[in-house]
Amino acid sequence: MTTAPARPVDPYPTRGTEEALVFRKEPVVWSEPNTPGPFWPRELEEYERNGFFAVDALVTPDEVTELRAELDRLVTDPRLREDERAIVEPRSQEIRSVFEVHRISEVFARLAADPRLVDRARQILGSDVYIHQSRINVKPGFGASGFYWHSDFETWHAEDGLPLMRTVSVSIALTPNYTTNGSLMIMPGSHRTFLACAGATPKDNYKQSLRMQDAGTPSPKALTTFAEACGIEHFTGDAGSAVWFDCNALHGSGDNITPFPRSNVFLVFNSVENAPELPFAAPVRRPSFIAARDTTPIR
Repeated sequence: MTTAPARPVDPYPTRGTEEALVFRKEPVVWSEPNTPGPFWPRELEEYERNGFFAVDALVTPDEVTELRAELDRLVTDPRLREDERAIVEPRSQEIRSVFEVHRISEVFARLAADPRLVDRARQILGSDVYIHQSRINVKPGFGASGFYWHSDFETWHAEDGLPLMRTVSVSIALTPNYTTNGSLMIMPGSHRTFLACAGATPKDNYKQSLRMQDAGTPSPKALTTFAEACGIEHFTGDAGSAVWFDCNALHGSGDNITPFPRSNVFLVFNSVENAPELPFAAPVRRPSFIAARDTTPIR
C-alpha cells in the first residue's frame, strides 16, 4: 500500500488554542540588490524596513477619472449585486466590495497588467507574478464600516494555502484618502513578526469574514504590544496615489462617518513560485474569486 508523502512542517502555524509570535523566515524584498526596476534602491530599503511604501501619483488624473467611472458603474449595476463576488455593507446594504474585478472589468484588467504595477511587484518578489486577489473597496460617507486589524498573510496562509510570505498588495486611491474618512492604517515594522491567531476557522468562514472579521483577529493585548513597539501610520493621499504593503503587515481601517467617500482599488500580486497549497488552518479552500488558483504569470 502506497501512502501519500507527509506534508512539511508548517512554518507559520495559526488558528490554534493560543496566540503566538513567530519571527519571519523569508526576505521582504526578494530581488537582488540593485535589480533594475521602477523602485529606486532607497525606496526598496524603506519598503523592507517599514513593510510598506507610498507612491504619490501612480496613475494619472485622466486614468483616475476612467477608473472611478468604472467603479461607479460596477457598484450601481443591479445584476452585479446578485453576484457572489459583490459584498454588501452590513448596515446600509449597499455594495462595499467587488472581488475579482480584473476579470469582471476590462478597465481594471488593463490596470492589473500595467507595467507600472507589475514591474514593481516583480521587483519586490524577485519573480514573475500573478493576481492572487483583486477588488474594489467602496467606503461612502456617513457610516461605512471599517475593517479590523489583521495580517493578510495570516488569512491567506490559513484559508488559502499560501505557504510563504512572498506576496505584495497595492491599494490605489480613487478618491482622496484622509485620516478622517477611514483611510488605511499600518503598523510599520510589524511585517517582521508573524502573529498566529487563536481560534478554529469555521466552515465557509469567508461568507462572514468579508463583511466582519472574526477568525484570524488579533487580541487587544497582542495589538497593544505591536502598536507600542511599531506605532501606527495612516496612508493618506490624493486620488491616484498608492501604497504598496507587505502581506504580513498588520493593518486595518476605521469607519467613515464623514461626508467624504473613500474608494480604492486593491490588487494582490503573488509570486508564481509561491503557488497555493491546501489550506493550513481551514477545512476547505475559499472560492477562487477570493483566492486565485490560476498562477499563470502576467505578461
